[in-house]
Amino acid sequence: MVRRVNICVFLSAADLDDRYTRPAREFARLLGKGGHTLVWGGSDSGLMKVVADGVEEAGGRLVGVSVDFLSAKARPGADEMVIARDLAERKKLLLQKADAVVVMVGGTGTLDEATEIIELKKHGHSDMPVVILNTAGYYDGLREQFRRMEEEGFLPRPLSELVYFADEPVAALAHLEESVTGR
Repeated sequence: MVRRVNICVFLSAADLDDRYTRPAREFARLLGKGGHTLVWGGSDSGLMKVVADGVEEAGGRLVGVSVDFLSAKARPGADEMVIARDLAERKKLLLQKADAVVVMVGGTGTLDEATEIIELKKHGHSDMPVVILNTAGYYDGLREQFRRMEEEGFLPRPLSELVYFADEPVAALAHLEESVTGR
C-alpha cells in the first residue's frame, strides 16, 4: 500500500489553454484519488484553481500557502490556508509542509521555486523527491540546461539524484509514490 503523501505543486496561477490544463487536471485527479494532499500556493485562479478543483473533487486534501499581497485570491474552503508575509516565507512553508515536489508549467515564480528545492537537494539539505512534469515539452530547454550543468561539472551530484523529468502525469505520481515509499 502506498502511504499518503503531502505533494507540493509549484505552478502558474495564469489561465492557460487545454494543452496545459488537461494534464494538470489529470495529475490532480490522480493525486486526490490516491488520498494524497495538495500543498500549493493557495490561489483560486488559473492553473492553481484547476489543480485544486481536481484534487478536491477526487477526495484529496488542500493545504494552501498564500502570501500577504495575494491573500485576496486565496481559495476559500481549503482544508488549511496559511498566509505568509512574503515570497521567501511562502517557499519555506510550502517545502516544510511537503513530502515531495512536483513542478508544473509556470513562469519566473515557478522557476524560482523549482531551483530552490533543487539547490537544497544539491547541497544535501533535502532528500525530498522532485519531479518536473514536462507537459507539452515545456521544460525541454531546462532539462537540456541541467544536462549541460552536469556534463560540465557544475553539479556535485548526478542530475538523476536531484530531479526526475516526467512527460505524463501518471509517471510523475508513480515516481513520487515509489520515491517516498523507498525512503
